[in-house]
Amino acid sequence: MQTIEELLREKKIKVTPQRMAVYAVLQRTKDHPNVEMIYRELKPNYPAISLATVYKTVDILKKVGLIQELSFGEGGLRYDSVTLPHAHIFCRNCGKVVDIESISPERLRELLLMESVAEETGFHISSMQLYFYGLCLYCNNKQSES
Repeated sequence: MQTIEELLREKKIKVTPQRMAVYAVLQRTKDHPNVEMIYRELKPNYPAISLATVYKTVDILKKVGLIQELSFGEGGLRYDSVTLPHAHIFCRNCGKVVDIESISPERLRELLLMESVAEETGFHISSMQLYFYGLCLYCNNKQSES
């Protein structure tokens, strides 16, 4: 298996400490951060890093397949270093994003009717995403108290 450095070099992308740091943030968190969250986490240790650098880096990491981009509509774009197909749930109140690990990639394919969609449309499907929306336990309890 290739390291991130080898993969980036193979794609003729310069390996920089900032790029490695952005990827490290995404690998160690399950919070599915957006660019601004990544930037705030890195800024204390990388004072010269810019928001533009983080935007460019997540775009590069997405294009080479090291991360996936999640879109929850008004919640903006979030990022995940787990690139295998899996479902997510999004809290419409606080923006929390959680992986749903109990749905296997095989079951996910069934739920999304991938083969049927491919047959119907003639598309070769390269990726898929399944999102659930609702209120997390904390927000639901807060709303019940009101």
